[in-house]
Amino acid sequence: MSLDACAELVAKGDPDRWQALMAAPVAARAQLLPLFALNLELAKIPWATKEPLIAEMRLQWWREVVEAAAAGEAARAHEVAGPLNTVIRAHGLPVAVFDAMIEARRHDAWGEPFADQAAFADYLNATGGGLTWLSALALGARPDAEAAVMAWGRAAGLANYLRAVPELEARGRVALPAAADTLAREGLSWLAIARDGRRLIPRPVAAALLPGWQADAVLRRAVADPEAVAQGQLELSEFAKRGRLLWQAFSGRW
Repeated sequence: MSLDACAELVAKGDPDRWQALMAAPVAARAQLLPLFALNLELAKIPWATKEPLIAEMRLQWWREVVEAAAAGEAARAHEVAGPLNTVIRAHGLPVAVFDAMIEARRHDAWGEPFADQAAFADYLNATGGGLTWLSALALGARPDAEAAVMAWGRAAGLANYLRAVPELEARGRVALPAAADTLAREGLSWLAIARDGRRLIPRPVAAALLPGWQADAVLRRAVADPEAVAQGQLELSEFAKRGRLLWQAFSGRW
């Protein structure tokens, strides 16, 4: 199946990740697009219905799509399922990581507060961390890079979550299990873990980390001004966003 539908979905529904994709090497894009499109599909499900059980049924459908691909079966007739099937089969991507991503979206469907900071970290690990690790594996990452890649994805997921706090609260969600600056400091520690493992992540694989290009600046802003989180003032200027992305893409430093 064509990647065009995946590209259209990501470009419209996740513009920051789309920008990161466009900064990645051309050869990497075909591997990353289906994973980014799946992430978007999963993230949308809890908000597409007010009935958690319906959301669970839709999430289960995606679990079956992943399991079928891992078993070598043909793709289901869906614009994302086809390219996703190809990527999963080509790289032997682990079903367990997809399962964790899907399970985390069940939390979103039911809308319950996180039990504590550890539960929130687990959620970020399953969502942001899981997607980043699957992306890295699709680009050839070695198993010993997992901790560093997951830490980067976890921190990027936290930065994105903090940016979304005003919208979440407007929808009646209790967004954070701890003070925003406390969480942001933890996120910066995750970035430090990732950077300590930089030697394990060759440049072709580092393209999987491009979607986290704003994390450091956003988390530092949240530490310096926790009120900016609730006020929706974590966004970087377009100039700053573009400059950071280009620097990471062309220097290979993160």
